[in-house]
Amino acid sequence: MKRRDFVTSTGMAVAGISAINAGILYPSKSNVINIGIIGTGDRGGGLIPIINKIEGMKVTACCDILPFRLKNAMGKVEGKAKAYSDYKTLLNDKNIDAVLVATPFSEHSQIALDALDAGKHVYCEKTMVKGYEAIKSLVAKASKSKHIFQTGHQYHSSRLYSHVVDLIQNGKIGKITAIECQWNRNGNWRRPVPSPELERAINWRMYKEFSGGLLAELCSHQLDFCNWVLDAVPSKVVGDGGIDYWKDGRETFDNVHMIYTYPNGVRAKFTCLTSNSKDDYQIKVLGDKGTITIDYTKAWFYPEKKEKSKELGEVDGVSGATIKWNQDKGAPIEVEHLDPSKQALLDFKQSILSNTMPKSNVISGAKAAICVQMGLDAVHNGNVVHWKSGLL
Repeated sequence: MKRRDFVTSTGMAVAGISAINAGILYPSKSNVINIGIIGTGDRGGGLIPIINKIEGMKVTACCDILPFRLKNAMGKVEGKAKAYSDYKTLLNDKNIDAVLVATPFSEHSQIALDALDAGKHVYCEKTMVKGYEAIKSLVAKASKSKHIFQTGHQYHSSRLYSHVVDLIQNGKIGKITAIECQWNRNGNWRRPVPSPELERAINWRMYKEFSGGLLAELCSHQLDFCNWVLDAVPSKVVGDGGIDYWKDGRETFDNVHMIYTYPNGVRAKFTCLTSNSKDDYQIKVLGDKGTITIDYTKAWFYPEKKEKSKELGEVDGVSGATIKWNQDKGAPIEVEHLDPSKQALLDFKQSILSNTMPKSNVISGAKAAICVQMGLDAVHNGNVVHWKSGLL
């Protein structure tokens, strides 16, 4: 999408828009983007090996308040890198072009704001920020910045997902009538704690002060997809959940069940469990001509009965031949694509080099973050929560 069209349709600027007339913002040295990782836990530390394999990107700094995690991350870096315990000191390093923010959810907002003020490109992990005012503040800041802001909804960069969105928006399944999403696991979601005083710092996902729980850490990816494929935001949400299985002192729910209502009566359902992993991660988009199901890396099309013969013929091409048809899932949708996290980082690199708006930008990130906060309000207060106007 052209930036001009995006600005016109949203009525506002987007991260990096103001840099168009200022020229491309090249990285500091030899077109190599020097990245600082802020937050080196499972996600931040896990992305370091991926960045190591991307030509033109280099991890040159890591920051974490937990020494053992910082040490572990530094051991993954190829080449020289600096270690920091204070992210503000890292931001003062003029050799760093961009930062990847992978701290607890509650810390995203201030770090991202400070990073933009320091003149860094920002890759901010999902969910973008916590709370309506924080969302509004970051959108305002990023919209005026000359630097790129990308939200870490990596599936938004997946070429499989973008292909599926194109298929659906071009009528492959007909009129969308419903969407069903789930992300089920069987485990307590806890990390080992070497010392009791580190419980909240390590298992921050369990505590409302730092986390949005399952909605923010898991469902947000699928909420982003629903907003994307429907090209809309929900008008309202209802939900329920509780701490019903893991009685271990956690504050965030161990199961959530949500229904978001979109325009034209499309309901998107979200289920997230930690006590049963049947079918794991799945998005099912149902239309009056068929259904597309998508998981982490694969997708299938299952036509409605009246269309099945036609679709099978198109897939098969040879009468009576054995085809890749799964009676439960349908015909596979095959498209070449990379690991979504790697593709997202490649897209971040390209956006910096070409000064173009990321696929997963501050606006799409804000919409998903608003959906998460609406869901949290609904599930904790037991009422219907409507979309709040004036945030975007």
